[in-house]
Amino acid sequence: MANQRQIVGQPSPRKEGAAKVTGRARYVDDLTLPGMWYGATVRSAIPRGRIVSITFGPAIPWHEFTIVSAADIPGENAIVHVTSDQPCLASGRVNHVAEPILLLAHPDRAALPAAVAAVNIAYEELPAVFTIEDSESGKGIIWGEDNTFKTFLLQKDRQPVPDEVWQRADFIVEGEYRTDAQEQLYIENNGVIAEYSTTEGITVRGSMQCPYYLVEALAHVFRLPAEKCRVIQTETGGAFGGKEDFPSVIGCHAALLAMKSGHPVKLCYDRAEDMAATTKRHPSRTRIRTAVSHDGKLLAGEIDFTIDGGAYVTLSPVVLSRGTIHAPGPYHWPHLTVRAKAVATNIPPHGAFRGFGAPQSIFAIERHMDKIAHTLGLAPEEVRRRNFLTTGDRTATGQLLSDPVDLDRLLTRALEESGYHAKRTQFAKENPGSTIKKGIGIASFFHGAGFTGSGERRLASVVTIELTPAGQPRILVSSTEFGQGTNTILCQIAAETLHLPYDDILIAQPDTSVVPNSGPTVASRTAMVVGKLVERAAQKLLSILMQSGHLPEDFTPEDFRRAAIIYLGLHGELRSTVEYEPVTSIFWDDERFSGDAYPAYAWAVYIAEVAVDTNTYTAQVTDFHALQEVGRVLNPTLATGQIEGGIAQGIGYALYEKCIWQNGTLANNQMTNYIIPTSADVPPMHVSFEEVPCPHGPGGAKGIGELPMDGPAPAILNAIEQATGIAFTQIPLLPEDIYERMAAASAQAIAVALTTAETAA
Repeated sequence: MANQRQIVGQPSPRKEGAAKVTGRARYVDDLTLPGMWYGATVRSAIPRGRIVSITFGPAIPWHEFTIVSAADIPGENAIVHVTSDQPCLASGRVNHVAEPILLLAHPDRAALPAAVAAVNIAYEELPAVFTIEDSESGKGIIWGEDNTFKTFLLQKDRQPVPDEVWQRADFIVEGEYRTDAQEQLYIENNGVIAEYSTTEGITVRGSMQCPYYLVEALAHVFRLPAEKCRVIQTETGGAFGGKEDFPSVIGCHAALLAMKSGHPVKLCYDRAEDMAATTKRHPSRTRIRTAVSHDGKLLAGEIDFTIDGGAYVTLSPVVLSRGTIHAPGPYHWPHLTVRAKAVATNIPPHGAFRGFGAPQSIFAIERHMDKIAHTLGLAPEEVRRRNFLTTGDRTATGQLLSDPVDLDRLLTRALEESGYHAKRTQFAKENPGSTIKKGIGIASFFHGAGFTGSGERRLASVVTIELTPAGQPRILVSSTEFGQGTNTILCQIAAETLHLPYDDILIAQPDTSVVPNSGPTVASRTAMVVGKLVERAAQKLLSILMQSGHLPEDFTPEDFRRAAIIYLGLHGELRSTVEYEPVTSIFWDDERFSGDAYPAYAWAVYIAEVAVDTNTYTAQVTDFHALQEVGRVLNPTLATGQIEGGIAQGIGYALYEKCIWQNGTLANNQMTNYIIPTSADVPPMHVSFEEVPCPHGPGGAKGIGELPMDGPAPAILNAIEQATGIAFTQIPLLPEDIYERMAAASAQAIAVALTTAETAA
């Protein structure tokens, strides 16, 4: 084979980059089909109740509209996720504000808002549940027997914590930590175009992450075989998990309108509707009780991890599972019990968001590690160092860490590169005389790559590489590009494996009539799991060509294309297809919730610097160091961008992004009042990688996309505690929260001083 420069590990340009920056890329709202109509959704105005009547205002020419209700659904009135409890359209009762009740379509998009407003729905309102505590109280049962969607029990060595461990502990440290909902706020809102044919079936084009999820949803709602449900991903402007499950809802709605109207129907949300009606990150509450020795060793822990699932199950069990597994952090626990549950409330259903439960539980354990350090009078980094997992240890689920793990090295490097110790000393000296209080904080964490537990075995993902008539390899996968770099890294992997230039590799737009089901584009699995399949498919294709005798051993790209064309002329086609092969040494026990949770883990240490203005009570991140071990870095530019973007989202999660719920309604569903970090709020970021190749990924790569969402929030609040001396335990931490705690601390200090003075007198 001809010598060729390395492709994997290089900053190859984005495959779709030129089309995006020149405006040639077409998103769903740029598309128009002949005879296309437009759709809109009539939604519930109350959080819970029975639908008494629906009337239509006389000022609207209703004969011009197509109106779809639950009665028009030919199959099952359910959006199938983990379960089928969520109706496609509400019938008889509603369980959250903005729940879809009716669908409207009209050839003129401008006619729809007035028509939606003219639909009058009368309700018999029922008591609603809005918080985790209300749901747990059992005063109002809104789902099942006890409002509980799912529970998990994780026990180290499948044994409860012995009572004597608590009795001999030098310290017992307890804490409660909370995280609120967070909006994905992708640039492009949810949108689809649907067509319906009595002979061909359904075709849905749209902005999405997981085309085959929508195929399954359509098959249930329309009672059609999967081959009659075609889904095409259009150019997608961001997702962050918000377009994992929700396209199943909007896709089915548009298809119902297309079926009844006899026209293609475009259904695209505006920003306000998208924010009010779609899924968010699950709010959480974590209670931690730890037994600790005087030298800072963890002896035992009990963690209660609870998430608010909203009105329907959606993906809550899967989010809960990942959050549960990550709740112990990257630490060794001799004894540990984690009890986890997802509960129902009358809030719009929560769903997938980058990190998928891990940011919530990691926030709790990393804040708690600082609390342990303060209780024992030890440095935060030292408590972590004394408890890190390392090579040969077993995680809380019992997984043997056989791949190299060196968090101690990561921590040492991060501390040195950030100047942590010098700055911590400097800030402690300067803060007492300044209105700007500075602090620096740590978070150490891990993130599992791939589907949790036996998920990858169940998915049984498939990848194909075919030769085009011109002799070019074309990758066929259902993995989607939405800004994170899927197209680029998969083409890099194929190019290097085939010993071809990067530009010679093509990748198909995901279309379920063309590409196999390579699994959803979620869970930091694309690079490691799908990338490995692409590598194997490329090896297989190359082997076939070599064995055909048409491709010399020392070939050039021109030789490859010539051999490919000869092969196609003789055989008609060449398609190299491979299926996921489970790693035999990795096994997860679903019933016992134990075993090998993930094929591999990424490891990281993040260090945040903050400045808290005691005049305005605002906190700002002023510098950020992010060091991670993610296996081999496939594309350094894309990898760095993933980390920087995750840090920015994490800063928003920690300090800015507050979902304000009023009687179950998201009151701040606009970008004017849902505050996210701007470029002025994002600090200098110093992103570094340690590369320790992983045997399960292509060229040694692991997953990277979700990891940077986990660490920023706890690192920032740990820094704020050093700056202010106050241990904040809930995010987002807004100026009013800082004011309230600092004012209370000041009042308490004055009261103590007065009492002391009176005693002395």
